[in-house]
Amino acid sequence: MTLDDYNSFCDSLPSTTHVVQWGGAHVWKVGAKVFAIGGWDDGQQLFVTFKCSDIAYDVLKEQPGLRPAPYLASRGMTWIQRRTSQSMDDAALKDYLRESHRLVALKLTRQARKELGLAES
Repeated sequence: MTLDDYNSFCDSLPSTTHVVQWGGAHVWKVGAKVFAIGGWDDGQQLFVTFKCSDIAYDVLKEQPGLRPAPYLASRGMTWIQRRTSQSMDDAALKDYLRESHRLVALKLTRQARKELGLAES
């Protein structure tokens, strides 16, 4: 996945905003809450970090090309970083990004979800 592919996909999700911060990371948010972070390792390989369920985290953290997200996972959060497509292709990554968006949106208040036009789940 290229940076343009990543940004285009995240932009296609409902009520998202984009900011470049933390040393050039492309951060995507829903309701001001982060759901995806795209950054570079030495400027060559795009790393994508996303929130996932507890079960998905337990499975994914052991897969080649994936790891618990630096900083976030060390604080008890279930975030995974895809470093290579070795065990997660781009289609699967998009599914996980969509789910990360959903999980983060669910943590917003009912009023915030309503204001953003997000369906109740």
